[in-house]
Amino acid sequence: MRDQVISTLIFTALLLFPGCAKNLMMEKDDIKFTYLALGDSYTIGESVDASQRYPVLLTDSLRKAGYPMDDPVIVARTGWTTDELAAGIRTADLSTPYSLVSLLVGVNNQYRGRDVENYRIEFRSLLEQAITFAGGQAEHVFVLSIPDWGVTPFAASRDREQIAGEIDQYNAVNREETRTRGVLYIDITPISRQTAEDPALIADDGLHPSGRMYAACVELALPEIKTILNRIRQPK
Repeated sequence: MRDQVISTLIFTALLLFPGCAKNLMMEKDDIKFTYLALGDSYTIGESVDASQRYPVLLTDSLRKAGYPMDDPVIVARTGWTTDELAAGIRTADLSTPYSLVSLLVGVNNQYRGRDVENYRIEFRSLLEQAITFAGGQAEHVFVLSIPDWGVTPFAASRDREQIAGEIDQYNAVNREETRTRGVLYIDITPISRQTAEDPALIADDGLHPSGRMYAACVELALPEIKTILNRIRQPK
């Protein structure tokens, strides 16, 4: 009954006040999805042009697919560990809620030899913050796995198997914590491990992903992200 009354009122407004109704429809069409990306060098796009950062590539791909997107808000810095990202978030001027929030962090914890269980505690806290930034909607958040830097030219003189094993341990932790909270998990690590066969996936610094790798990650994630935005457009 309530829905019928609302529909009648809207229909009456369209007949009596077409100008106002048109403005309301325009305002609705002007609403844009917002996106907050949290992370480290893999999020800020170290050694690639700003246009090739994965949050920017993802936003551009969504726009091309017909989703109205604001420019992404990025809180990330090369070298950040989980606790440093948390500190960066505290000093950032962030508005909430965001339509989408992504989290990718942990490689620097592994690189510095930090305890993986300490990573679990700090990652869990960051994930909770990400959900808060998404207005408490866990289904609006997605986590990306940590790429394996052990396959890069930078790691040529290091123990590649040990690096791969530790990256797997860290990813096992962030995957478990992510799925426990009902958050989407996107495994991009296999893409990073294709570097051995495709050097073009690495940036000129010999360590970080190239724009080509970020584009492959976006291609992998895009269908899932569209599903999230479609749910926002058409709530139950």
